[in-house]
Amino acid sequence: MFSRILIANRGEIALRVIRACRELGIETVAVFSKADENARYLKYADDKVCIGPPPSEQSYLNIPSIISAAEVTDVEAIHPGYGFLSEASHFAEICESSNITFIGPSSKTLQLMGNKSQARKVAMENKVPVIPGSTSTITNQQEAVSIAHKIGFPVLIKASAGGGGRGMRIAHNDASLANALAMAQREAETAFKDSSLYIEKYIEHARHVEVQILADQHGTILHLGERDCSLQRRHQKLLEETPSPGITPRLRGELYTAALRMAKAVNYTNAGTVEFLVDRDGKFYFIEMNTRLQVEHPITEMVTGIDLVKEQIRIASGEPLKYRQKHVRFDGVAIECRIYAEDPDNGFRPHPGRISTYHVPGGRGVRVDSHAHQGYEIPPFYDSLISKLIVHQATRQEAIACLKGALEEYVIEGIKTTVPLHTKLLNHPNFLNADFNTTFVEGLLGREQ
Repeated sequence: MFSRILIANRGEIALRVIRACRELGIETVAVFSKADENARYLKYADDKVCIGPPPSEQSYLNIPSIISAAEVTDVEAIHPGYGFLSEASHFAEICESSNITFIGPSSKTLQLMGNKSQARKVAMENKVPVIPGSTSTITNQQEAVSIAHKIGFPVLIKASAGGGGRGMRIAHNDASLANALAMAQREAETAFKDSSLYIEKYIEHARHVEVQILADQHGTILHLGERDCSLQRRHQKLLEETPSPGITPRLRGELYTAALRMAKAVNYTNAGTVEFLVDRDGKFYFIEMNTRLQVEHPITEMVTGIDLVKEQIRIASGEPLKYRQKHVRFDGVAIECRIYAEDPDNGFRPHPGRISTYHVPGGRGVRVDSHAHQGYEIPPFYDSLISKLIVHQATRQEAIACLKGALEEYVIEGIKTTVPLHTKLLNHPNFLNADFNTTFVEGLLGREQ
């Protein structure tokens, strides 16, 4: 087991890793930008290092500064959290060459699964269903038009190196395709320094269902159930729940089998998520593999009782998983609301600023993962996530009731947040009846404007 780990991230997830390490008896080093130098969670780390000015490119994405901090503080491993460098194969490769363990899959796996067109090929080679589309990256507009006509509009243009909903555009005809290509290419180049794109059929009225996996370095691969992540805006998740209320037991089993097949095909290790779209006919399609810890991992922890961050650390240190698939149990229903500093009534515009009043809910089965507090100043430089509100109850009906009460208790003043939107969603008949898909949130807001 490691004795000292550096956390190459900030905010809620940095605090989450600090807590897991503390319980494992591992010292932590927290890195921070000038914008976060007064963040309260930093005092819970055993050491801290400033890695640059506020912009991400000069701090949390600054590989030389992070490696330098790791070497100066004599750490054995780096936990990347999610976002930032968590899926950067070149960062993992540099860690490996510096004799620092990257807490995640190998750089080779990151590179393979990080390119979505290559990931599609792996899926097809291993008989995992994929959405009809291009077999490789597209090279020009004429090729894009040809593929779109072959598979039929609407189509989805996606960045090969994409993630977080960036570099994605929907096109309904030839004219909108040209514009969507240009916009997606610019966004992909800006976000990922890689402008390559591919095209796939846009599956309308689909559910977004993902399977959590864990794999050690000794050949054991497990699934920890699925999460429904269909409630999104701009391809970014807002609310997740497990188990998915919209799939049958038979489909659930098929998703698990496909996810484990993908993980085995790429010799996966550590925590990862295999993501699928499920259409109205119950057919499912592989869309990508997230080679990191997911924001929504707490709901899986709640129903399985397995601490995913601790397991990540144990696996990276070379320890085998202490259980097999037959030992994994699923208990009850868990739902997570992502609370963002955004204004849903104005296109989800970020709303940084000072939190004047902050009171978190409590009670049986209520969990809040957050680094925020009263007086905290939300910086304008990063993702606007304030907290994750998670509930765990015996049934979906009880979980929804519990979550409604928790949202009512949650007080965040001084800024706009997504709390009112979550309350609206939880009271909507479609959500209560589990009758929703990936376009539900934007359709609801569009009808109200």
